[in-house]
Amino acid sequence: MQNLATKFENLTIQSDFIFKKVMSRKRICIHLLEELLQIKIADINYLEAEKSLEPEFVSRGIRLDIIVADDKNTHYNLEMQVKNTKNPDTKNYVLPKRTRYYQALMDIDLLQKNQEYDLLPPTYIIFICVFDFFAKGNYVYTFKKRCLEDLELELPDEATTMILNTKGTHGSISKDIKSFYDYVNNHVINSDFTRQIDDEISYLKLDSKVRREFMLLEARLLDERREAKAEGKAEGKAEGLAEGKAKEKTATAKRLLSMGLSVEDIAKATSLSVEQVEKIKAEQI
Repeated sequence: MQNLATKFENLTIQSDFIFKKVMSRKRICIHLLEELLQIKIADINYLEAEKSLEPEFVSRGIRLDIIVADDKNTHYNLEMQVKNTKNPDTKNYVLPKRTRYYQALMDIDLLQKNQEYDLLPPTYIIFICVFDFFAKGNYVYTFKKRCLEDLELELPDEATTMILNTKGTHGSISKDIKSFYDYVNNHVINSDFTRQIDDEISYLKLDSKVRREFMLLEARLLDERREAKAEGKAEGKAEGLAEGKAKEKTATAKRLLSMGLSVEDIAKATSLSVEQVEKIKAEQI
């Protein structure tokens, strides 16, 4: 518990837990969106913080940090992204297709049964990254669908994906967004906006309910990781046993073949199929 208490005290805006809590304050979330998009927002409605979207049992569920809708029914999903994660199997970065998956599940959740497609509201998927995914130095990378044959032709599906690069060096962003980037990167407070954020984090850390919520969440996540590790070991052990038995059967089949037994008799003795024994026999020739 002491380690968790220390971890809680050291949390910054980069933490999903703290980011969610801070952005749950309307004045901060609205100001961030207004400054980023250069629009005016009268009010926002929190659909559900860290909402879990699981449309099908066999689908991969996700937890979204912040989902809000403004007074014009535009929906926003805000995510803090600290690690530029790779799939260990394919070695591909997961961020691009993660944004695609988030958009798809958001759309499914926004369109009710029997509703027409044109009722889908405008959406923004916004990832705040503490790394430059595209290595171009832009403060912001904004994506919409365009025609390859005519790049001025945009598909008006009203879906926008924004990758914010807090390590950026050029582009057009407001002073408050730049100060927000500085705060995310280095905890530098150089504007009233970042002072509000820092004060909010200080208040959160003094709240015993928030502290207890964090510790319970961390304990639950630790249990989940332990269970996954235990399951992985069990699966690995089972696979190892199965592989060992298969190798033993193959070795037995090879010995019986060298003794001149028929393929059919060897199959019966080892519980291998006739085809498997024939394959082993062919490899020995």
